[in-house]
This record gives sequence, C-alpha cells and structure tokens, in this order.
Amino acid sequence: MKVTFLGTGTSQGVPVIACECAVCRSLDFRDKRLRASVLIEEKGKTFVIDAGPDFRAQMLRADVHKLDAVVFTHQHKDHTAGLDDVRAFNFLQKKDMPLYGREEVLNQIKTEFAYAFSEKRYPGVPRFQLHTIENSPFCVDGVAFQPIEVMHHTLPVFGYRIGDFTYITDANYISEIELEKIEGTRVLVLDALQREAHLSHFTLSQALDLIDRLNIPLAYLTHLSHKMGLHDAVEKELPPNVHLAFDGLRLSL
Repeated sequence: MKVTFLGTGTSQGVPVIACECAVCRSLDFRDKRLRASVLIEEKGKTFVIDAGPDFRAQMLRADVHKLDAVVFTHQHKDHTAGLDDVRAFNFLQKKDMPLYGREEVLNQIKTEFAYAFSEKRYPGVPRFQLHTIENSPFCVDGVAFQPIEVMHHTLPVFGYRIGDFTYITDANYISEIELEKIEGTRVLVLDALQREAHLSHFTLSQALDLIDRLNIPLAYLTHLSHKMGLHDAVEKELPPNVHLAFDGLRLSL
C-alpha cells in the first residue's frame, strides 16, 4: 500500500491569510500545508480520504489520473468543500464518483451540493454515487476499511484503519473500545493541532502520550496549525518513532 499526504494543515491551512508569524513566512516547503487529506493506493485502486477546498490543487500536485472513491471522515467544510472538482474524474472515467460516509455526512453533502442532486441537472455538474457507512467494517472495490469512531468535541468523526495503516484526524477523544481497533497498527497518522489546549483537537503532548500508550512503531502527526511551530524545530523535539507529516510525503507499507 502507498500513502501520499495531500494536505497536513488545519482548517485555515498554513500559511494563514494575512499572518506574519515565522511559520507562515517560512520558506521551508514543509511549512506549507493544505487542508488535511491522504491518497491511498492499494490493490490497483486509488482512494482519497476527504476532499477539502484544496482538492483540485492536491490532485494536480500529486499527478492523480484515476480516482476510484472518496471516503469521508466528517462533514466539516475543510474536508468536503472541494467535491465539485470530482467532475474531472467523472469525465475521464465516464462514471459517477462513489462517496462513502456516515448518513449525516452524506446529507450535508446533498445540501451543500444540491445542484448535483436536482432532477434537472445542469450539464457538467459533478455526479456522485452515495454509500452510507456505519461503525462497522466495509469494503471499497475489494479494499477493507475499518472505521474508528473518535470525538471532535461533540461531533462523532470516523478515522480509518486499512491493514496496518490507521488515519485519524479531527479528534480530541477516543474511547477504550475504539482504541482497541488501533492496536497492532504499524503506522498511525494522528491529529495534533498545536501545543496549547484546544476544544476539539489533540495537542502535541496528548498525541504523543496516546502514541506511546498504544506502542505504535511509527507515527505521523497531521492537521497541524501554524501555532505548532516550524517543522524543522518541532521535528527535533519528537521521539525517534514520531514525525511531523508534510504535504507530498509518501509512504510505502
């Protein structure tokens, strides 16, 4: 399996508009973060987890020519707003794009992209095929996904385990039952917004504590804000088995 980090930033991305902090002014490419998303390539299939407002730029930058499905963690705009650009794949592949998400997520998509679901659709609008998922394993084109329900303040969000790879973003609490699903993971991607306490995201110390508790061999931190600090400086503080993810990072499992 191959994993490409399409975006590793928080809802505002990095740099933040009009911000003059050292991180936002950094020339290090690793400090340039689009909204959080990953590309999964497995068994000849290609999927993305989440399609935020940077989806078009991410597809172009990663040179993606085929997309078999989009799987959603939750309905916030920084994870769904780029769906209109799926129409490029509709045209190339000559089929509707399968979307996988819990009922609340798909209902939000139907509201925000109502023009794609109307009876009289304007020519060229994106075409979707909706698949409702629950907190139980499901398959997408022969690839098994295990949802992991986490809490983003009061909003339930799905992380996903695919084989020995687990991806969790937008979380600040994971129950003991859901933690059991992560055990044995070789590579864990976990959100760590900033150092200071936050209402709906793990902090750096909370993420590190969880990684240590689960005895994860290799972990990457994502959904990072400019408040975390410069990539190079933070990386030097981390344990040997933990790294900051960055846009364009590719993993082979």
